[in-house]
Amino acid sequence: MTAEPVRERTIRWEDPKAFVEASRGRSGLEVLRSVLEPGAHMPPIGVLMNFWIVEVNEGHVVFEGEPGEYHYNPIGIVHGGFALALMDSALGCSIHSALPADVGYASTDLQLRFVRPMTGETGRVRCEGRAVHVGRTTAIAEGRLTDAKGKLLATGTTACAIFR
Repeated sequence: MTAEPVRERTIRWEDPKAFVEASRGRSGLEVLRSVLEPGAHMPPIGVLMNFWIVEVNEGHVVFEGEPGEYHYNPIGIVHGGFALALMDSALGCSIHSALPADVGYASTDLQLRFVRPMTGETGRVRCEGRAVHVGRTTAIAEGRLTDAKGKLLATGTTACAIFR
C-alpha cells in the first residue's frame, strides 16, 4: 500500500496597507493599472484564491484564475465561492476603474448565476467585468466568467455604493 501524497499550500503576501497608502491621490484607473506593472504586489485575496488582474481599461477589467483541488467543496467540484470572489473582484474593479482619485466604493449586492461547474481540470478561467452605470452615489456592473475555450461558466451583476 502506498501512502497518499501530502497536499499542502503555503501562502505569503505583502502588507496591503502599503499599497492603499501608495494609491492615495490616484484615479481608480491609475491604481488598477499599477497592479499590472512588473514587480507589483498582488492583493492578498488574489494570492489566497489564485486569481489575478490581466487587463484594465476604463469601465472594463479582466481577471484570470486557476481553480484547483484546494477550492473543492464536499461534492468534488470547485466551490461557488471561487467564482463569486472572482466575479466580485472583476465587477468591483470595473467600477473602480471609472472613479476619480480618492473616491471609494463597496459592493452592496452581488448576484451570480452558475451555468456549469468547475474542477481542477477546467484550467485557467477568465472573468470580464463591465461598468454599466457609474453615478454619484451608486454604480452597477455586469460580468461573464468563461473557460479557456470561451464556454460560459457564470454570469453576474453587482451594485456598489460610491463614497466621495
